[in-house]
Amino acid sequence: MDELAKLLRQELNRYSPGGKLPSSRALVERFRVSPVTVSRALARLAAEGLVITRPGAGAFRAERHAPAPSAGDTSWQEVALSADGATDLVPRSVDASGVLASLAAPPPGVIEFNGGYLHPSLQPERALAAALSRAGRRPGAWGRPPMEGLWELREWFARAIGGPGGTVTAAEVLVTAGGQSGLTTALRALAPPGAPVLVESPTYPGMLAIARSSGLRPVPVPVDADGVRPALLADAFRASGARVFVCQPLFQNPTGAVLSADRRGEVLRIAREAGAFVIEDDFVRRLVHEDAGPLPPPLAADDPDGVVVHVCSLTKAASPSFRVSALAARGPVLQRLLAIQVVDSFFVPRPLQEAALELVGSPAWPRHLRAVSAQLRTRRDTMTSALRLRLPELALPHVPSGGYHLWLRLPDGTSEAALTAAALRAGVALTPGRPYFSAEPPAGHLRLSFAAVAGAGEITEGVRRLRAALDEVPGGSPDAVPGR
Repeated sequence: MDELAKLLRQELNRYSPGGKLPSSRALVERFRVSPVTVSRALARLAAEGLVITRPGAGAFRAERHAPAPSAGDTSWQEVALSADGATDLVPRSVDASGVLASLAAPPPGVIEFNGGYLHPSLQPERALAAALSRAGRRPGAWGRPPMEGLWELREWFARAIGGPGGTVTAAEVLVTAGGQSGLTTALRALAPPGAPVLVESPTYPGMLAIARSSGLRPVPVPVDADGVRPALLADAFRASGARVFVCQPLFQNPTGAVLSADRRGEVLRIAREAGAFVIEDDFVRRLVHEDAGPLPPPLAADDPDGVVVHVCSLTKAASPSFRVSALAARGPVLQRLLAIQVVDSFFVPRPLQEAALELVGSPAWPRHLRAVSAQLRTRRDTMTSALRLRLPELALPHVPSGGYHLWLRLPDGTSEAALTAAALRAGVALTPGRPYFSAEPPAGHLRLSFAAVAGAGEITEGVRRLRAALDEVPGGSPDAVPGR
């Protein structure tokens, strides 16, 4: 589409203002592209003000416009945006670099080992399209939904979180616009600006960005292969006075660790004794691998006292644009969560909620989850084998049975920044480990995604390119020579 838009842009001078461009059918035949590609290219030119499209008539070159006025002087904003008062606890700038590392699309031809979502070939596009179509025809689908969310969707989330025992009820669930939105609401509800908040170390950079932009102080608590370490968690509560702990007990991002059975109760007990909340980010429960055993239930399912505020989402298992998620909480905190969500965004659009109900209630949904489960196992095994064969110096302490990535430790002395830059030159995009730490990291790391690529062939080729990049970086290879 980008290439076609470029070609059409170059040809516009052939037409006088108001002149008609060739028909879409003629463009399809001439450039040997699909009608969708032509439609998107013309839409791009229309958005740029270069063409005008008229349904049933075609596309026309736009009239010439007067030159754009000269840019104003915005330098005054540097002073205004940095003029924090002496008692202002909320930072006025936001560092989104850790989030952008997994959201930004790499240049064409670059293998996407930095992606945070399923490759389009793994997304249930047909099921999503059918769900949206059916949802749009539901009676009242375009009306105003309840602020808490559609009751039927809240019931579905409650069963998914609390299990068949019904330990979570629909009345304890709010529908939110994606996991990031749910985490933002939870942190704003539970911690005032300037307060400490305990976080796993390493942890999800998007959560660290939320905390810092809200004026909170992330305090790291180390994790190992069995999840967060309870003794260090208790020490951190005592030392910091924090009243919130954010964790990912299942397939933690980035380590892939699962909180062990004996630690689950310890974490809840420690938080309860500290008078603190646990925000449980259950972000990839639906991306379990085919060879995984039975999954532990969410912490929220074993919490009658309202310690846990649970966040889960359909986004990771469906599509990055399918931003439907849930917050589950028990007690007075639920009303605070609802109030903050209403002030921020009113409600999640009803057609999207109706589409979510159509999707999860269709036979296509469990089929999709089974297919993704098998694919993720295959891709994980392909990447693991390729890394062990070509890059044995990269330590892989844990191979997860869920999620979409691997967490690797770099050889001592290897620069994350230098390797990331060399890899991009070699044609593979990486996610460096530094943004996952709220304090100084113990070593250099990489997170490699195996879900955002086209398939096993791209994984193998990406690891080959990574091998070449590591050989260029001083300290990155046993045979590397500084300055080489």
